[in-house]
Amino acid sequence: MRVTIDQRDNDTKISKGLIKRTAGSFKPYWKQGIVVVLLILVTGGLGAVNPVLIRVVFDSALFPESGQPDLNLLWTIGGIMAGITIVTGALGILQTYLMNLVGQKVMRDLRDRLYRHLQSLSIGFFTGTRTGEIQSRISNDVGGIQNVVTNTVSNALSNTVIFISTLIAMLVLSWQLTLVAVGTAPVFFFLSKFVGERRRLVTAEQQKSAAEITAITQESLSISGVMLTKLFGRQNQEIKRFQGENQRLSDLAVKLQMIGQAFFASMQIFFSLSPVVVYVIAGYLVTGGGTTGVTAGTIVAFTTLQARLFFPIGSLLQVSVELQSSLALFERIYGYLDLKPEIEDSPDPIEIDPRTISGRVAFENVNLSYDSREEKPDDGSGRRLALNGVSFEIEPGQLAAFVGPSGAGKTTISYLIPRLYDPTDGLVKIDGVDVRDMRLQTLAGIIGYVAQDSYLFHASLRSNLLYGNPNATQDEIETAARAAYIHDRIIDFPDGYDTVVGERGYRLSGGERQRLSIARVILHDPRVLILDEATSALDTASERNVQSALEP
Repeated sequence: MRVTIDQRDNDTKISKGLIKRTAGSFKPYWKQGIVVVLLILVTGGLGAVNPVLIRVVFDSALFPESGQPDLNLLWTIGGIMAGITIVTGALGILQTYLMNLVGQKVMRDLRDRLYRHLQSLSIGFFTGTRTGEIQSRISNDVGGIQNVVTNTVSNALSNTVIFISTLIAMLVLSWQLTLVAVGTAPVFFFLSKFVGERRRLVTAEQQKSAAEITAITQESLSISGVMLTKLFGRQNQEIKRFQGENQRLSDLAVKLQMIGQAFFASMQIFFSLSPVVVYVIAGYLVTGGGTTGVTAGTIVAFTTLQARLFFPIGSLLQVSVELQSSLALFERIYGYLDLKPEIEDSPDPIEIDPRTISGRVAFENVNLSYDSREEKPDDGSGRRLALNGVSFEIEPGQLAAFVGPSGAGKTTISYLIPRLYDPTDGLVKIDGVDVRDMRLQTLAGIIGYVAQDSYLFHASLRSNLLYGNPNATQDEIETAARAAYIHDRIIDFPDGYDTVVGERGYRLSGGERQRLSIARVILHDPRVLILDEATSALDTASERNVQSALEP
């Protein structure tokens, strides 16, 4: 029953389906997206106007054929250029705001979806997955795509519009010079695709390494981990384990940077030398006379446009690389979102009023197999069973105890009643109804469970108790605490019920944590109460008192 995650081979090419699925994250915000697109089209088009007006400034205002500068025209053109610059800047600010707003909403939705889906997964997933790995998916992976969902998409569209509008303006000025300026651009697009794929693969490895570091710190720096490390004197070994993975993460970060650095350096050299080539070709065109239409103003305007053209080309190539890297993170996130819960509500559940439940529990020839428990007996079909042909019935109000050696299946039986697992064969019933036909929320409402390892949140004593019944009054809280023989200890604290218990309740003793957990389940008021060695940390007198309080 151990859940394994299908990790795609790193050599797998990014599918169109992944890109389509990623783009679908923006669908709820298509209205804002249309506004952003319109703003991009307007700002991109306006941005190409000023360089063209430069030719008018040179050829008609400063150096007209008459030889006398036209200052009125110069002021007019200058005013138009200034106005265009101001309008473009203002629209650019609005565009940035809207795109960041949409991007952050997409990030919020993705985190919500991921957390909600993780909450729906079965207990088998969490027993087979390190907590640090899960935390890394929510924090590191989702955080890693922030740039692509807030900036990269709009930058790609914006730079595409700038490129097209600038290219058109350059063609209007001189198609010959335009061919020279963009003739080698396809080479860089092919190179960017290669570099982007390499960066995607390294990014995937980098995120795995980051997840490993998160897992190491979560395990070794939790209170339980720190105590274990100190008690066994393993601090140096844990430091070495962290340092090894930390070094790997550092090496991958350097590799990620260097993969694209040579490419971008060569691209920069090309962009720097290209104007020189344009000047040389323009010189030949100018000396060719008026047949080419190339003037001094044309050359100045063209080189201005050329600089404007190279920026979107470089940005688009970088966007391509960033998209490849970010899609690797989307792959990891979707790897979790695509996991199917093993335990789900029945398609046609039986509606039951929890108040009508009496609490009769029955097992009918129940088998349960764990893939990893090979030492269990074989049922004849090749399966290794944790439970083999278990049948019993417990009447409402009856106290039943399961006694046996460690590993006999006592806890496993308790897991089947609230459907933390489902049996491989057989039936588990409450009041004659198969628990698989009940809603999970109904089961949670009628079953109370107290484990040997009592889990408490890093919150106040009151908050931990209210987890069993958020609507409980203070009187009900204190009544439950008295029943569990923990009230007197609580009021001894300076802050009483507002005392923060610390991570996993480590400010309390083991027995106090167990009694607090019992008080919490008393507040829950279940029809079926399961105690899995829930009083193991109590002294004999306290255990007897608590058990007496729990009797029906």
